[in-house]
Amino acid sequence: MSVLHFDCKFRYPTGFSLNYKFAISGGVTALVGPSGSGKTTVLNLIAGLLTPSSGKISLADQTLFDSTASVNLPPERREIGYVFQDYQLFPHLTVRDNLRYGQRRTTRATAPLDRIVGILELADVLDRFPASLSGGQKQRVAVGRAMLRGPKLLLMDEPLAALDSALRASVASALARVIEEFQVPTILVSHDQESIGWLAHETLTME
Repeated sequence: MSVLHFDCKFRYPTGFSLNYKFAISGGVTALVGPSGSGKTTVLNLIAGLLTPSSGKISLADQTLFDSTASVNLPPERREIGYVFQDYQLFPHLTVRDNLRYGQRRTTRATAPLDRIVGILELADVLDRFPASLSGGQKQRVAVGRAMLRGPKLLLMDEPLAALDSALRASVASALARVIEEFQVPTILVSHDQESIGWLAHETLTME
């Protein structure tokens, strides 16, 4: 049985159109392709940040979007964790409060904060603000905040793209530990299959 089923059409006012269909049954799926192929658009459609022109998206036993049945759940009801390419941490909150924000946004049982902090090696930066963090630290905080929502699905947009080569290995290792520990179905987006392909159980290519 599919964890996620996606079958949608979408069109931007600029003329770019997307007509894509896939299903994942769990594990880690890498969605790869060149810039402009629609990878981030797919994530935003799943998360509810964009609305398809037509089609259907379902997650486990829940319909997220169905144009025929006029169903379109708002993002906060989709039980999805999203790690954006630019992190989108709250600059006025400490790392600790950024993480706790994820917990406050859900009624589902979540992983213990201390466990997330330990796996992602954030104990030394809990009282710091995002502006003082390295790119790798910001990425780990963003992952921790997403996981503390207790998501049914984790989306990550170019999780290693903004990092230099020295940081990529450590952040990739942290991502692998989180995915292994909590067994949350995950979709990773990248324009570079080599950078995240080793994390994935399945790879889907967008032309």
